[in-house]
Amino acid sequence: MTVLSPGRHRKCMRTALTEVELTWIEGRYEQWLRFGRVAARHIVSHGKCVAAFRSGAVFAMVRRVQSDFGTIRASVDIVMSVAPGASSTVLPYVRSGGEVLLHVETWPRVAQVLQEIGDVEAAGIDPCDASPDHWRHVGERLCAGLPVRPYTAARHAAWLQRKVRGS
Repeated sequence: MTVLSPGRHRKCMRTALTEVELTWIEGRYEQWLRFGRVAARHIVSHGKCVAAFRSGAVFAMVRRVQSDFGTIRASVDIVMSVAPGASSTVLPYVRSGGEVLLHVETWPRVAQVLQEIGDVEAAGIDPCDASPDHWRHVGERLCAGLPVRPYTAARHAAWLQRKVRGS
């Protein structure tokens, strides 16, 4: 991972990398990455940094807003960064946007997605390497209130074979 100096940060990231702004105000406003291969990181201030991803990288960003009475708003996005100039979806705190593979809101659904990510890891698979179709499947099934098919080593092997044949 590269740490960019403030002078290099803007020029480099605008042209080649997808930037994700993360803020952490303990117990109030929290944004964090659940997984993702960060190519560069720039610390803006205490509690705020910018992580950058190469095109094609998959990452999960969790956002949670809390008050004295509990969670007010929560969401998780699993996103694939796109090449500069490629079409993308505009997302809050993600500069140049990305391809949204999964988006859910409310803390119970976010917790379910975090559990699914944990299940993929428990199967010995890095969530960054899992099939993008699996993350789409998870989002669609949760929104429909249906059970999610587990992401197994066999499904992952099939995905890797398709990926190799397609390139």
